[in-house]
Amino acid sequence: MTSLQIIFLATAAATLISSLMVVTARNLVHAALWLIVSLFTVAVLFVLLEAGFLAAVQVVLYIGAIAILIIFAIMLTRRVMQDTGPQTNRQWWLSALIAAALLAALIFTLSQVQYPLSTAGVPDDSLRTLGRALVDPNQYMLPFEVASVLLLVALIGSIVVAGDRK
Repeated sequence: MTSLQIIFLATAAATLISSLMVVTARNLVHAALWLIVSLFTVAVLFVLLEAGFLAAVQVVLYIGAIAILIIFAIMLTRRVMQDTGPQTNRQWWLSALIAAALLAALIFTLSQVQYPLSTAGVPDDSLRTLGRALVDPNQYMLPFEVASVLLLVALIGSIVVAGDRK
């Protein structure tokens, strides 16, 4: 095995372990910190796949904005202490069964693909084309702006719901 393959396997294992720790941690702050580790290891995987733009977006957007926002929300709320309730519900077996079925479907689908894939139809400037499509009024600008307004309304709505009623 090459050194890149070893780094990939170690990073993939770290991603799986940290993702498992996110959903099994009893302390909410620890779960948020494990989320940051998980998102960072995904960014490392993007770097290993030579997708520098996606790695930068992963670090700036997800780690730098969303994960830090989650940590601030946890620290500003009054329930930072450990949850004393049960960590599982009675239907855990159903979600495990669905996850196993989806894993089997994914493995079956990936086994049908002929590798290596051809990149003949992909233009070299696909990132530039996507950027132009996002700001072009005839393509994706309107859905992009509608999504941003929807996120703004959701943010204002969460502030109203969480606010004190004095």
